[in-house]
Amino acid sequence: MEFSSKLLENAVYEMSQLPGIGKRTALRLVLHLLKQPEDQTSKLSVALDTVRKDIKFCANCHNISDVDICEICASPKRDRTLVCVVEDIRDVMAIENTSQYRGLYHVLGGKISPMEGIGPHDLTISSLIKKAKEGEIKELIFALSSTMEGDTTNFYIFKQLDGLDINTSTIARGIAVGDELEYADEVTLGRSILNRIPFEGSLKAN
Repeated sequence: MEFSSKLLENAVYEMSQLPGIGKRTALRLVLHLLKQPEDQTSKLSVALDTVRKDIKFCANCHNISDVDICEICASPKRDRTLVCVVEDIRDVMAIENTSQYRGLYHVLGGKISPMEGIGPHDLTISSLIKKAKEGEIKELIFALSSTMEGDTTNFYIFKQLDGLDINTSTIARGIAVGDELEYADEVTLGRSILNRIPFEGSLKAN
């Protein structure tokens, strides 16, 4: 792709680094921004700069937040004995959109994947186990995607809970094997949460 402007080329290159954005789409987006009033483009750049500098991660569950403890963890209406373990922030959003879950969350920040060099210590598993040992949690719901990496992560955490009086369950397989939670429709995902099964039962099923 030939560019008549180095500035345009640089902007297109940076835009194309976003997931799902190819060079042609990036060019279209940059040209669109150039046609907009300058103040609108400035608002976008300020919003992106602000979110990058000022965003926080909840000290309790590692969800994205504007403050040290997110609204979910701070809410007195949530069941603090029930914790749903998810891969990332998008999964929290997906489950919250179902309006079927009233417990808390724990965001791992990924899944164990030796192929990608991601081990247990690269995730927030240690803080989850620490919370589990404090005794308030009565049930952990594993809500990771049903992939080999997701199942490996579930099993690793399950083994770390050995000796603790905590029930473990996994979302029902209304979610197709290999699917990511964020792409599931709200009804299916909501039913998967409500119809969760004991984690040990899922091991036997596999």
